[in-house]
Amino acid sequence: ETLISKAEGNYIKIDELEPSKETIKIAEQCKKDPKLVEAILQESNEIVAVGPNFIATETKHGFVCANSGIDESNVEDGLATPMPKNPDKSAKEIREYLEETSSKDLAVIITDTQGRAFRVGAIGTAIGCSGINPLWVRVGEEDLFGRALETTEVATADELAAAASLLMGQANEGIPIVLIRGFEAFDHLRDTEIGIKPLLRPKEFDVFRK
Repeated sequence: ETLISKAEGNYIKIDELEPSKETIKIAEQCKKDPKLVEAILQESNEIVAVGPNFIATETKHGFVCANSGIDESNVEDGLATPMPKNPDKSAKEIREYLEETSSKDLAVIITDTQGRAFRVGAIGTAIGCSGINPLWVRVGEEDLFGRALETTEVATADELAAAASLLMGQANEGIPIVLIRGFEAFDHLRDTEIGIKPLLRPKEFDVFRK
């Protein structure tokens, strides 16, 4: 995510922001810099939850995550990187360039590190993709005992993102790109148009936001 935003010149100048009165109140609740909170709110559709040292929002992309996905790591002082404006579009442009230069069928997944409800620790998560269906619906397939799967849907893009994130690291590793080979289900999941949307749970079905 940070690499893509940097490449696209997508920065936030935190020091130049002027927090509103509402922002200052929220900053007092979560004990964060009011200017950072202003940036978080500007990148969000709505606030989902506020607590000690965290703000969970729905981003303009529809993702629910901490701080609207804004990252102050691996960027110069006074700057922050938001999520790419259109991660699916960015992934598609990269995929088309790589396919043209390599003459191979490829998929590109753009990742971000996010926390998870009810679990401790951050994990790599897909925020944009091109060339692959991010959701592998396995309903109707049989398990080892011949029983048909009734509800199984695999968040394939997230699982690949998490695997890649182990190699990318979170500190000073300096590995922004990971190449995954040998994913046997790729041909089955090949899709150049679908994007990340299948992974986003509609609000009306999200029991944790009610």
